[in-house]
Amino acid sequence: MNIAQLLLRSATVYPERPAILHGAQVLHDYRTFAGRAAAIAGGLRDRGYVAGDRVAVFMTNCPEYLEVLYGIWWAGLVAVPVNAKLHPRELAFVLADAAACCLFVSADLAGETGPLVGCLPLLTPGTADYDDLLRAPPLALQPRAPDDVAWLFYTSGTTGQPKGVMETHRNLLGMTSCYFSDVDPVDPADAIVYAAPMSHGAGLYNFAHVLKAARHVVPVSGGFDPAELCELAESVGRLSMFAAPTMVRRLVEHVAASGADPRGFKTIVYGGGPMYVEDIRRGLDVLGDRFVQIYGQGECPMTITALSREQLADRAHPRWAERIASVGVAQSAVEVRVADADGNAVAVGETGEILVRGDIVMAGYWHNPRATAMTLRDGWLWTGDLGSLDADGFLTLRDRSKDVIISGGSNIYPREVEEALLKHPAVREVSVVGRRDAEWGEVVVAFVVGAGVTSAELDALCREQIARFKRPKEYHFVDELPKNNYGKVLKTELRQRIQ
Repeated sequence: MNIAQLLLRSATVYPERPAILHGAQVLHDYRTFAGRAAAIAGGLRDRGYVAGDRVAVFMTNCPEYLEVLYGIWWAGLVAVPVNAKLHPRELAFVLADAAACCLFVSADLAGETGPLVGCLPLLTPGTADYDDLLRAPPLALQPRAPDDVAWLFYTSGTTGQPKGVMETHRNLLGMTSCYFSDVDPVDPADAIVYAAPMSHGAGLYNFAHVLKAARHVVPVSGGFDPAELCELAESVGRLSMFAAPTMVRRLVEHVAASGADPRGFKTIVYGGGPMYVEDIRRGLDVLGDRFVQIYGQGECPMTITALSREQLADRAHPRWAERIASVGVAQSAVEVRVADADGNAVAVGETGEILVRGDIVMAGYWHNPRATAMTLRDGWLWTGDLGSLDADGFLTLRDRSKDVIISGGSNIYPREVEEALLKHPAVREVSVVGRRDAEWGEVVVAFVVGAGVTSAELDALCREQIARFKRPKEYHFVDELPKNNYGKVLKTELRQRIQ
């Protein structure tokens, strides 16, 4: 089944329900939303693109984002949403690896993007080319098989080499089912607000709200502004949102300081990084029982475990303090186990690698059979995360076997930062680690071996090579890096130094 069938159904059954809002202003109902997606689909097919072709989306949050995604799926194509914070050179890699046939780019990013994409066709909302798409004869919804790729999500491993996670129509439908059963029921009067990037988890939650013909709100700011969100909660009402822990913290601080009424928020789903116990305690005190936690990966989108609203609210439970420090229990469409290096389940309370199995697990990595074989073994996804299960099935994350740094909900892979810094001729060695930070979850810290180089020079080099949010916040110049007998850098020791 084509995932765009969800939109077709809602547009057929509930055509006049409000669908797309820019701030508090309703732009389109479901009939219009579906009509614009069908026209975009027709325009893409008229340009010669065929089923399975990859269409990249490099856009900041805007009202056109969803119609672009659904237009791609409606035409039987594959959407490749790209993090709008990426450096243009990183975008160029994704476009080449995915062999994208065209690129949707928002006006604010078009200027810096054009020079690096060569002759790849660009489509920008608000331009004549985009308007031509909307004038195309609407295309009938194109059939897709459940295991056809719908969303190609680019992530990275410890090598820093981006990998395309193949999320199928089956994966996305299974994830949507889990949203209703394990995260939150959706009512047509609800509204999901996209304060986090629509290229990631926030965008994945569109499906549950499209299926229920609920409202989709894009803030006028295009991003996360606590004051704006509180105003929308009051004017639009029944807001749900996905937020990184750092966003939750800032929203809680704003409500506490301003006295804003939080009753317009229905549900705040948090994930994508460590939520400290004291932060969620304060969140519950200030905003009330409106929180749900999820744990997932691009390889199993949004759907490994969930800590429900009821579990977070159950302060009378004798192990409540332990439970709110966990990431909850396995969602209903997956199996979760904790295993040793051979795949054998470890005892209750012992730490091992987290494994997941179910219809939500990815089909594999795009054109990367070696990485696929390492990550998908005997039907199980090996997440690379370490954790432990208690006797009641609650999973607690203990550490990450991968050295990924999660800052503000975005993954930063040390190797790609290290490779950028090593381009400076004076840098002999470098090691990048994360330091805990109350606001961002973690920040990037670089330990550098080299003489005659300054922090300012390295910062300028990073700006040329990688996205701004990946740049180190601190540089420590050292004579040598700590290593074990095999010459491997002891990142654990570096983390201990900066804590």
